[in-house]
Amino acid sequence: MNRRNFLKNTSLAGAGASILPTSLMASSGGISIPKGKAEACIFIWLGGGMAQIDTFDPKRKGDSKASPKVSGSEYSSIDTAVPGVKFCEHLPKVARLAERMTVIRTINHHLIDEHAFGTNFVHTGRAISGSITYPSLGSIVGHELGAASSDVPAYMLVGYPNVSRGPGFLGAKHGFVYLTDTESGPAGFSRPDDVDPKRAARRRGLLNSLTQDIKGGSAVDQYRTAQEEALRLAGPDFMQHFKLSDESDNLRNEYGGEFGQRLLLSRRLVSAGVRFIEVSHNLNFMNGTGWDTHNEGQQNQYKLIQELDTALSALINDLEKQGMLDKTLVALGTEFGRPASYDGRGGRGHQGSCFSLLLAGGGLNHQGVYGTTDELSKKILENPVSIPDYHATIHAALGIDPTKELFDGSRPVPITDGGKPIAKLFS
Repeated sequence: MNRRNFLKNTSLAGAGASILPTSLMASSGGISIPKGKAEACIFIWLGGGMAQIDTFDPKRKGDSKASPKVSGSEYSSIDTAVPGVKFCEHLPKVARLAERMTVIRTINHHLIDEHAFGTNFVHTGRAISGSITYPSLGSIVGHELGAASSDVPAYMLVGYPNVSRGPGFLGAKHGFVYLTDTESGPAGFSRPDDVDPKRAARRRGLLNSLTQDIKGGSAVDQYRTAQEEALRLAGPDFMQHFKLSDESDNLRNEYGGEFGQRLLLSRRLVSAGVRFIEVSHNLNFMNGTGWDTHNEGQQNQYKLIQELDTALSALINDLEKQGMLDKTLVALGTEFGRPASYDGRGGRGHQGSCFSLLLAGGGLNHQGVYGTTDELSKKILENPVSIPDYHATIHAALGIDPTKELFDGSRPVPITDGGKPIAKLFS
């Protein structure tokens, strides 16, 4: 064989290997994908970057006010229900429920530690690309499972929308319905008092006559599909789920303030058949900076942690009392963690190379914690978990094959970027 033919054949062989579907490579390699029994996911978003060393991966005590400053945790640690596992002292209620959760302490990514990049990566499992907009975790779950009831959407967001939370190449049909006010529900879903069902039907008929010739698959057609979904949900059947006053005063008090009411609403929506709900924490920056604890925001971080402790523990307890905990996966996300060292004004910087995320319920074999970090939660010592691995674990818990291919036009795109579920959580 001459040199030209050798290079041609080698190139073709390499190209064939490079486009081999992930699912086929997985099966040919004998990789077994676990399949969980969870039916819905509540995804709690701590925007800004939760400091793992001050919450779920506490280390030796530091001092942000000393001169020079001493690296370490801001707070003391306490025992949890799992022997040998400790959380921050401001998480006592969650600590008592540690057997029902797994804190993954070895989450990592190697992006620029910047908020927009980290937020996008944790939501989509892939870096921002100029050629393709990837779907979010919520849109993929909604696409694969659909709503459990025709009365509700598959994917809802309690917080502010952006492209990182969107459907990407899956199209508007698989986007979210969002709200910021738990009492009023999503804007535009309640008809004005003077629009009765007959009048609404006439309006819908007029709209259909104007849109019936739209070309299928176009951007306008995608908008029409999303609009039809909104019209389907408009009315009292959907909006009744936002009446938190139907819950007892005792239960509402257990959940605590505004963030807790968001989580109570998420439990009601899961009960109604929503598959994936993202709930944002701390939209009002109660500590001055939110979870982005630079400078003085670090000094009031305990307020955020205490609110998280109250609301998260109430959600887990409520789901368990309702018989829903094994069927509902609770996940906690944030864009990166924080280093043990302090900046000049006593805050912390950004750290994506080692941080903590959390899974609870969902029928998983919980460990309390998974993975080991060094003495300052800076380096991973055992069991690193990538963001695609975290996504794969969530998908597998919901019975979704994380190697399955979706399509951006004719281009196959695996659900995760080579992510592998944490096997120990399924054993």
